[in-house]
Amino acid sequence: MSKAFYIETFGCQMNVHDSEKIRGVLTARGYEQTPSPDAAELVLYNTCSIRDKAEQKVFARLESLKRRKAGKTIGVLGCAAQHNGEDIFKQAPHVDFVCGSASYNALPALLDRVEAGETRVTGLDIDTDETFDAPQTERGNPYSAYVTIIEGCDKDCAYCVVPFTRGPERSRASRSIMAEARELAARGYTEITLLGQTVNSYRDPSAAGWSFAALLDAVGNVAGIRRVRFTTSHPSDFTRDIVEAIDRNEALCNWVHLPVQSGSTAVLNRMRRTYTRERYLRCVETIKSARRGIELSTDVIVGFPGETEADFEQTLSLLDEVEYGSLFSFKYSPRKGTPAAAFEQVPEEEKSRRLTVLQERQRRIQTRRNAQAVGGAEEALVEGRREKFRQWIGRTTQNRVLNFSDPRGLAGNRDLRGAYCKVRVTGSGPNSLVGVLAAAESAAAFNGFRILQ
Repeated sequence: MSKAFYIETFGCQMNVHDSEKIRGVLTARGYEQTPSPDAAELVLYNTCSIRDKAEQKVFARLESLKRRKAGKTIGVLGCAAQHNGEDIFKQAPHVDFVCGSASYNALPALLDRVEAGETRVTGLDIDTDETFDAPQTERGNPYSAYVTIIEGCDKDCAYCVVPFTRGPERSRASRSIMAEARELAARGYTEITLLGQTVNSYRDPSAAGWSFAALLDAVGNVAGIRRVRFTTSHPSDFTRDIVEAIDRNEALCNWVHLPVQSGSTAVLNRMRRTYTRERYLRCVETIKSARRGIELSTDVIVGFPGETEADFEQTLSLLDEVEYGSLFSFKYSPRKGTPAAAFEQVPEEEKSRRLTVLQERQRRIQTRRNAQAVGGAEEALVEGRREKFRQWIGRTTQNRVLNFSDPRGLAGNRDLRGAYCKVRVTGSGPNSLVGVLAAAESAAAFNGFRILQ
């Protein structure tokens, strides 16, 4: 009889993809996934440690399980597990094992040790050889897939724990990446997102010696792959040949996520971000010089230690100058073991105020930019359905959410998930576009089969 497992994922796309690998490992071992921890014999939390709030959520989950521990094996996985290590057992003694993000292939062996009666089992090695090997990945999406190309980070930012939790940068051989891309295409996947903490720092370790731009081009040329995205880029490694590859290869999406973190060079220096405001804007200028109209998104931290009001105003002015299509914004959160944790902190209420001001400024920018799309047509890859509103949920090549209806009944009763649809944009808001279906193709439409005219 199979055992039931429950997994909850916190954090970024890397963590989401890691959970796909974990599900594959467990399914191959005979486990079946359940949507509730109460119904599971194995409960796993795949964690994030970028911000303190994410870690606290995990410990809140663990606390709620304490009284329901009987018959359950509890594991903490991922970045918070790597960051906190055996200290997790002190805070949550009912946890059976912790496993870092580089040790998922060792998960069966860790479970064997727990089942044999061993307590406080750990798997915290930062592996450099087996990190990318995940032959049993069980993906949660049948047409859009993540592919990890680089793990870890060498950038040593003053606020970040990634070098501790993910280890140093190590790139995956291009032949391995291409083999996975071709295998995904053969299985009907049409969109691939290349992943890495600093994805554009990729350096092919094989004799082929591909650059990141060469890899992008090659993946975009795989038969059957219609869209290629990549995240997250680092400004210091963003080069013109990346933009040239996007211009040259239609499969590469018109979207770049380029975290800036602050618009103030003084703050960037304290963050150890390895670039200035001026250098970042030169990257932006290169991206905006493309023929394709590449959409930019970014990350911003407010309230970093020592950030003055003048520094914050420089961040606001950067938003006005760049006009990002979307933005992820956070209050600075001190992380154990990082240099910035020892710096003099900005008061919490001031962080909150600045975050509110920043988000309102960005909301106005997005409202104005999205309104410019009204009246035009966009291609959307359909990701889901909002039955309440009788709308399909799609995403454009520029990573904009596009919700659309089918008032003329062009699709009939067809399920459009995975299809590429031509949508006429009729409205907009700060976070999404609205439209009506004009035409659609099947998920296999790249080979020329159209279900609608």
